[in-house]
Amino acid sequence: MDQTIHSLSRLQWFAYVLLCLIWGSTWLAIRFVVGDVPPFLGASIRFFLAAGVLLIPAFFRRDRWPKHDYQWNALLVLGFTMIAIPYGLIFWAEQYIKSSLTAVLFSANPLIVALLTPIMMQRKVPRQAVFAMVVAFGGIIALLCTDLAISGKTLLGGVAVLGATLISAWSVVFAKKRLHDLDTVFATGMQMLIGAVGLLWATWALESHKSVTWTGKAIAALVFLAVVGSAIAFAVYYWLLKSVQPYQLSTISLLVPAIALLEGNLLNNEGVTITMLVASMVVLGSVGVALRADSDGGNIALPLREGDA
Repeated sequence: MDQTIHSLSRLQWFAYVLLCLIWGSTWLAIRFVVGDVPPFLGASIRFFLAAGVLLIPAFFRRDRWPKHDYQWNALLVLGFTMIAIPYGLIFWAEQYIKSSLTAVLFSANPLIVALLTPIMMQRKVPRQAVFAMVVAFGGIIALLCTDLAISGKTLLGGVAVLGATLISAWSVVFAKKRLHDLDTVFATGMQMLIGAVGLLWATWALESHKSVTWTGKAIAALVFLAVVGSAIAFAVYYWLLKSVQPYQLSTISLLVPAIALLEGNLLNNEGVTITMLVASMVVLGSVGVALRADSDGGNIALPLREGDA
């Protein structure tokens, strides 16, 4: 049974904030990896390691395995649409565009989720939530306006990230419908294993001619991405997804770019401008409105099937 955001426990709020902080750091880590390792290989290793962390304990607890064919089918679909395809595109794109720009493009995710939710789940999304997310997205664009010059391979990278965003948004709503009764840790690990196999195939097909340079920076980034950014973060994500609406949880994508940009500026001693502070406050305030929007009032004017109202 879904909870309203008002009824979330302190532990659930802590999990939400933790996800924002973790995923605000993963974009730069991906950039470190693809600087030395071919993107599909790097992504494949990330998810093989993460799957191992999650699935080794699960293999000794068969009572938590899926019991129906439709559950296994859902895991197979999500292995490609939640992991292999979007993260393959993101790793590939970060060869050509900045990690901060990748984050801002991916922040369109909650807007797409909000549009898909009424279509796929026959549930209305509050009008004020959609409006707040549009405002937040505008604030993120203001944060990164100097990085939005598009040309050549940068354009291809941007298109790849937008494609990843669309596929990932569809997967969030699909997972909400199909994975509610599955063990969170097993489901997450199995999706990562399936996705890693798909990415390994892409490595064999597209990157067999490329060389690999195993630097300390790339290895450390991969370990962080596998253990913290994947195994821990996705398990927490799916645990929260059982308690809140997909559009509410997807607002994490609106906070991540602001966190990534501010974190980068602080770590590099570049300072934080007034524009950054104001835009960040706009983003935070808008996300707060989206999270607290009442699903019983001010519904978004999207077409619903007859009888859904």
